[in-house]
Amino acid sequence: MSVPDLRDPAVHTVLAKGRIEITGRLVDASNATLFGTVSADGVDMRCVYKPVRGERPLWDFPDGTLAGREVASYLISEASGLQVVPPTLLRDGPFGPGMVQAWVSAGDDTAISDPDDDDLDGDLDGETITLAAASLVELCGPADVPDGWLPVLRARDGAGDPVVLVHADDPQLRRMALFDVVVNNADRKGGHVLVGGDERVYGVDHGLTLHTEDKLRTVLWGWVGDELRGELIEPLRTLRRKLAGDFGDEIGEHVTRREVAALRSRVDRLINEPRFPEPNGYGPAIPWPAF
Repeated sequence: MSVPDLRDPAVHTVLAKGRIEITGRLVDASNATLFGTVSADGVDMRCVYKPVRGERPLWDFPDGTLAGREVASYLISEASGLQVVPPTLLRDGPFGPGMVQAWVSAGDDTAISDPDDDDLDGDLDGETITLAAASLVELCGPADVPDGWLPVLRARDGAGDPVVLVHADDPQLRRMALFDVVVNNADRKGGHVLVGGDERVYGVDHGLTLHTEDKLRTVLWGWVGDELRGELIEPLRTLRRKLAGDFGDEIGEHVTRREVAALRSRVDRLINEPRFPEPNGYGPAIPWPAF
């Protein structure tokens, strides 16, 4: 059996029903982040598994809710048609209930792997993950900003030299930036933007989303004030229609009623005022570290 890409329904089926085998962990992650394979019917698919029991307590998000927020974010990405999150679901795993997500890395045509050739054994560090994001979000010297790229932040590195945080002016990345506003993403680091071998842009690590308070922190501020045109307005209208029906209840299985209501309000505001928002000025606008 072969699966052409992450949009194939078979990917979700394998994630939901397959046997998970852990082969390593992401050592720089603040919460327990394990990777390995999930196998069913002769198909072996690489995946990320974040058990709820491995979530670090936070002062501003309820304990044990991050996995559910990742799933809710995926559902919103799919329901709106933005499709910027890899297939994600909540299920039992080797260490109890947790978030399971199809693995995405640069150079992968699909999430399907041959276990005999799989090089994802052992531990991965943040530098390895950041390599997959390097083509769309980067730190560079002021004179080295690629043509057409959008500056976000000017700063100095550890040696005191000036650097600029920049990202590409890319349509797929723009959809991700809109998605982050919709889900109120408090943690869009550069390393959370991945370009798969299928040339699609995916966002990962959505545990800090869907809070009732404005917590948007992202490296994708390059379009501040820009008008949301048709290709971005239509996903908002689609999502709003679905939130008025059963989809609101589906999201409510993972977050609170107040958080679902806040989601509706954000979508309404974007439809009525169709522009990328500015930072609210009441907290850091960029997550730390940015990568």
